[in-house]
Amino acid sequence: MKNNWTINSANKFIRKYKKLGFSKDLALRVYTTRLLGKNKELVLHGGGNTSVKTTIKDIDGKKYKVLCVKGSGWDMADIEPAGLPAVKLDPLIALKNKKYLSDENMVAYQKKNLIDIKSPNPSVETFLHAFLPFKYVDHTHANAILSITNRPKGLNFCKKLFGNKVGIIPYVMPGFMLAKKINEIYSKNPNINCLILMNHGIFTFADDCKEAYNLMIKYVSRAERAVKKLKGKKIRQIKKFSTKFNPHEIAPIIRGLLSENKEQKFVVNYRLNKHLKYFINGKKVRSYSFKGTATPDHVIRVKPFPLVITPKKNSSIKEFKTTAKKAFENYRKKYIHYFNTNKKKVKGKKVMLDTSPRVVLVQNVGMFSVGKNLNEAKIAGDLTEANAKVIGSVEETSSYKFIPEKDLFDVEYWSLEQAKIKKKKKLLEGNVVVITGCTGTIGYATYKMFKSYGAEVVLLDYNLDRLKEIQSKIDDLCIHCDVTNKRNVKNAFKQICEKFGGVDILVSNAGIAPGGSIGEVSDDILRKSFEVNFFSHQNCASEAVKIMKKQNINGCLLFNISKQSVNPGKNFGPYGLPKSALLSLCKQYAVDYGSYGIRSNGVNADRIRSGLMTDKMIKTRAKARSVTTDNYMKGNLLLKEVKAEDVAKAFFHLATSKKTTGAVLAVDGGNIAASLR
Repeated sequence: MKNNWTINSANKFIRKYKKLGFSKDLALRVYTTRLLGKNKELVLHGGGNTSVKTTIKDIDGKKYKVLCVKGSGWDMADIEPAGLPAVKLDPLIALKNKKYLSDENMVAYQKKNLIDIKSPNPSVETFLHAFLPFKYVDHTHANAILSITNRPKGLNFCKKLFGNKVGIIPYVMPGFMLAKKINEIYSKNPNINCLILMNHGIFTFADDCKEAYNLMIKYVSRAERAVKKLKGKKIRQIKKFSTKFNPHEIAPIIRGLLSENKEQKFVVNYRLNKHLKYFINGKKVRSYSFKGTATPDHVIRVKPFPLVITPKKNSSIKEFKTTAKKAFENYRKKYIHYFNTNKKKVKGKKVMLDTSPRVVLVQNVGMFSVGKNLNEAKIAGDLTEANAKVIGSVEETSSYKFIPEKDLFDVEYWSLEQAKIKKKKKLLEGNVVVITGCTGTIGYATYKMFKSYGAEVVLLDYNLDRLKEIQSKIDDLCIHCDVTNKRNVKNAFKQICEKFGGVDILVSNAGIAPGGSIGEVSDDILRKSFEVNFFSHQNCASEAVKIMKKQNINGCLLFNISKQSVNPGKNFGPYGLPKSALLSLCKQYAVDYGSYGIRSNGVNADRIRSGLMTDKMIKTRAKARSVTTDNYMKGNLLLKEVKAEDVAKAFFHLATSKKTTGAVLAVDGGNIAASLR
């Protein structure tokens, strides 16, 4: 394993954080924590922790010895000093001889001794860091270490490999009792500079920051070399077979089966690489993947075991759905049995979590990772890749062995671990929203509206330059797409299904606004208007509906129609005619797909400053109505200009009105002539 420490980088951190008022101790702690966190072979997504013992002046002016330890919710890869809350050290040390401390009391005691009460909760391993009498302590879940510990006779393997400078500890659940055990081990052998926790990870420690980091690289590298030297053979693979479907075609089926009710939505992220393919297509994947995770804290993200589906050779979509449905039923039965069996073995009342898997392995297809949002789904995928590396490495040379099921259950249902991932759910979390015509004023306002409520949002637009500009500002998926081209639309929805698993809400917003007297306008202009203002909506809606039907968890189509659909304006027929057809299209979808739980609604907006309604157009339309531009924009019953944000609110309202379909909502400030009769 490469050692990434450099004196120049270390000094940069020291200078940077000195200017911000932080000590050299803390600056170096941030530096090496990031070095460890950025190495995926060492730690992933909130795992691991580090600490430094130093002094800090409190608000009372007194200096206190403190332990700055990684706090809950922070990732080692991008940690800042704020992610290392300072806990008064002496009160922690004072509990060295205490025989027992409950989790609740441990957390309360740590909080009580925070220098800043607004700091995040210190790590559950705070006492462990405190009891080790070294300035710097580093902890990771290194894959190479786990490849050695998670096997039969792993303990003996470790003893032979690491020698007397390393303490080896059989698995103990993290928390106060683990801290006590480590204190006991260290007291018996104060010459050690490293601790290997069986089935868990590795600790290194020193009074120098660089030395603690170097020790981590040294021992992990030794483990890597040892694993490479082991003689073994490749995992036996199933025979390759073809299917009559692609990942994007079955992702919506999987997404739908994940929901135990139609209001529960998950994001499903597909991935496949050489390493995953090797793991998934193993003949005994159901055996080795069911034995647990690589390290205990992974279980809160991926559950104790994945769902494995083996499609039939040359199977169709219909056949896959039957196979998948049965596999999901069996998985839920297995998980319920796992819960009922193990809840009897632990103290306190446990309430069963949802029974949906967080990882679905489809042989000869790939991995579908699951989360309440895209980030969670990707994390589950990353952890599964790490698990696959560790488990695969062991299976090539031995047989994977992890902690007993009961111990894994303890971690999965441990309140301190669940607290890491429990966040207040936003209204549209888990929903996938697709917006066309997103680079316009209305489209972008709608994006911000749905994003603020926790939805995953995909933006489609034909304007590549403007799309690139938006993409530079946001992390969400932007797809260059000509919505008048069916192939373009199909390819866009293919990408969406592979990344998110499906679609819940379509905001069909693309449009152009040509004018002219209807008897004089060219056929080319009229046909183009129909292509954009009618057929593009049909292209997107028909594709979205196919996906929604596969999911079978409801869905919603939203159309930006226009008051021109019911109240034609002079010299605006080329725009208004396809909008009238679009109004009928909206209602037709409501009629044809209401029984599937798919709603279809529209918004009739009027006089919105946008890419369509430019200042030039406003002047033209005002002239056609013989009014000033200001009077034209406020020409409604409320005498107020309607803005893009108002249209976005209307889309949101219709998206969340679960029992409204076939409706058209006017957003025009009041215009009786344009109202529906």
